[in-house]
Amino acid sequence: MRILQIFLGGPNNPTHPQMKTVTGVFFFLVPHLLSDLIPPGACNLLNSSTIYANNEVALAEVDIYGFDYDYTLAMYSNALNVMIYNKARSFLIEHFKYPEGLRKYDYIPNFTVRGLHYDIQKGLLMKIDAFHYIQPGTVYRGLTPVSDNEVLQLFGGTYHVPLQQDSGFYGKGPKVKQFMDIFSIPEMTLLASANDFFITNGIEYDPVHLFKDISEAIGMVHLKGYMYKWVMEDLDKFILRGEETDAVLHRLVSHGKKMFLITNSPFSFVDKGMTYMVGKNWRDFFDVVIVQADKPHFFTDCIKPFRRLDGNGDLKWEKINSLDKGQIYKQGNLFDFLRLTGWRGSRVLYFGDHLYSDLADLMLRHGWRTAAIVPELEPETKVVSTDRYTVSLTWLQALTGLMERLQTHRDPESKLVFEEWQNEREELKVMTKNVFNPQFGSIFRTCHNPTYFSRRLSRFSDVYMASVSCLLNYDLDYTFYPRRTPLQHEAPLWMDQLCTGCMKTPYLEEMSHIR
Repeated sequence: MRILQIFLGGPNNPTHPQMKTVTGVFFFLVPHLLSDLIPPGACNLLNSSTIYANNEVALAEVDIYGFDYDYTLAMYSNALNVMIYNKARSFLIEHFKYPEGLRKYDYIPNFTVRGLHYDIQKGLLMKIDAFHYIQPGTVYRGLTPVSDNEVLQLFGGTYHVPLQQDSGFYGKGPKVKQFMDIFSIPEMTLLASANDFFITNGIEYDPVHLFKDISEAIGMVHLKGYMYKWVMEDLDKFILRGEETDAVLHRLVSHGKKMFLITNSPFSFVDKGMTYMVGKNWRDFFDVVIVQADKPHFFTDCIKPFRRLDGNGDLKWEKINSLDKGQIYKQGNLFDFLRLTGWRGSRVLYFGDHLYSDLADLMLRHGWRTAAIVPELEPETKVVSTDRYTVSLTWLQALTGLMERLQTHRDPESKLVFEEWQNEREELKVMTKNVFNPQFGSIFRTCHNPTYFSRRLSRFSDVYMASVSCLLNYDLDYTFYPRRTPLQHEAPLWMDQLCTGCMKTPYLEEMSHIR
């Protein structure tokens, strides 16, 4: 019988009492083995108040801070998703004349996650990794998962989605759309519910028409002002953590920083929310305020001029030759903004939640520093910090290493063990996915690969965080250093690089009272 020794620690002796024979393979069993395998620098004290760096950023060099409004300065409760879903569903039935039976489909909290792709022609919602491969087990037709075998059939025997079919620069490809902003959560849920209604009732339909109609219905919720009306009528219900936004703005002003606001939302809506969070004099914090900017076109259009609004929100007709503090401006374009302010390059740090509409052009075309707001960091770091996840991931990595070594042995016993390990590895991959979201897993990972969302996050943001209030944990002269994560051909050398979440929040305790 062929003997293969897999040595994980302790005496390399197959007759040792703690060695166990399984189908001809000897294993050394160490008490609390998984705990021993966890690197000593790994830390379970990760917290969502950390600012994570993709690129080195020195706050001492930043003089100007810019902000988006929705899901950046103003964070919203999940109740808003329910309202958007319900109103868009009503539009489908009443305006587009869809079957009344759709009303039976209520909003499903946490069914989807941000960053998913939707195949418009096939009617499939799915998660794609940084290399354009679909993650097995994350493809849904309606509310029902599609088997891996069917996925392979639908995509020509591969999990790969070709570049020409995938999302374009702004996440809108000809056949596949990526849902990148938080407002897309109710849209994805409605797509899944509507597809499920037609399929389960055996009603023939065109997935392309359905996609376009739901996109228009969701748009109507925003364009007709329903969302703005709901929030303004019940600020306590919908706006979260306003006191943290107030603290951030006060701190920046007290340090002599200039600030500006560029948002797609209308002035009346922003004014109501900012007054609620900061006070009626909120405009005193900002050197420039721009509403209804029409991002991302604001960053690429060279033609559309600025217009000033009076105190009642009415448009004025005069030509804009300067952007003055205390005034409200509408539309415009970034090229005029740069010309009139002179705010260029790495002196500017802009915060936004949408990687494409808020950040991509600023980083790639104009050299501004960019900060992504990713509220999902809060629940995901809690999961990553649990013992269950740490142990499962550690064993998954260890098992993968064992399989890598065992695969060169071709005897029957080794092949049998390899097959067993392969099955267990697949179970662990499902387990580590489901702890984040049973349908689609983490927004950052597809098992070992980064997601397509993560790829864009690292490409378009210098730093990222759960909310702007994370700034409160750092001195404004602080420098954010990215971890030097080893490439595949490099060896990890610095143990402190394994832990960032607890080490990079120097004023966490001092600022905790604000939360």
